[in-house]
Amino acid sequence: MSDEVLVEVDGGVAVITINRPKSRNAINGAVARGVAAAVDELEERKDVVVYVLTGAGGTFSAGMDLKGFLTGDFPSVEGRGFGGLVERPPVKPMIAAVEGYALAGGFEMALSCDVIVASEDAKFGLPEPTRGLIAGAGGLLRLPRRVPYHVAMEIVLTGDHYPAARLYELGLVNRVTPAGESLAAAVELAQRIAKNAPMAVTATKRLLIDSADWSLDEMFAKQEETVMTVFQSKDAKEGAAAFAEKRAPRWQGE
Repeated sequence: MSDEVLVEVDGGVAVITINRPKSRNAINGAVARGVAAAVDELEERKDVVVYVLTGAGGTFSAGMDLKGFLTGDFPSVEGRGFGGLVERPPVKPMIAAVEGYALAGGFEMALSCDVIVASEDAKFGLPEPTRGLIAGAGGLLRLPRRVPYHVAMEIVLTGDHYPAARLYELGLVNRVTPAGESLAAAVELAQRIAKNAPMAVTATKRLLIDSADWSLDEMFAKQEETVMTVFQSKDAKEGAAAFAEKRAPRWQGE
């Protein structure tokens, strides 16, 4: 893993930091490979339940490194896509902590996350058409599923920047914090998630995503295998025992 992606693990939470502040954390090949490698490693660790993705130096990410693009350095990883993330997000939940700009591919990486916490001065946008490009890293696919159609169309066609407060009103941003405090708020939220049973957390995320296109007639049958696996787990028994004994649960992740 390169020094352009930093990882810190504490209390079940892994903070993944894009570390190219002088380039406004523009995504190059090294960052994409670093994020993919970090996720691959962390997915296997039982001491990690949830991720926080952020950027160093007061900016989340200004998107693809256009200078690198001109030299053939395309910031994608086979099987995971742009930024090592957008085509196959992690199984475990991921929270985006956004300061400054989350533009183009940076916004698309935030859209790949399950929760977005943003500072009051954060700006989001998909300005690809202003550079003769197209938001091909999931922005055109995910955004209209998160905000109303006409709003999504305005965002993708104008390429304008939109403040965190507006996207909070639309339900895309979960929380807005004072400037400089998005990471702390995201970590606090991640810690609350990390207190829960790991298997139940990942299964809950998967069912919420997978069930989006299930019909009413099939949805309960389709969720049955996952639900029963969780209900029959050691952690399910531990959760019940901890409640009965009035103590904190000791999760095993199985």
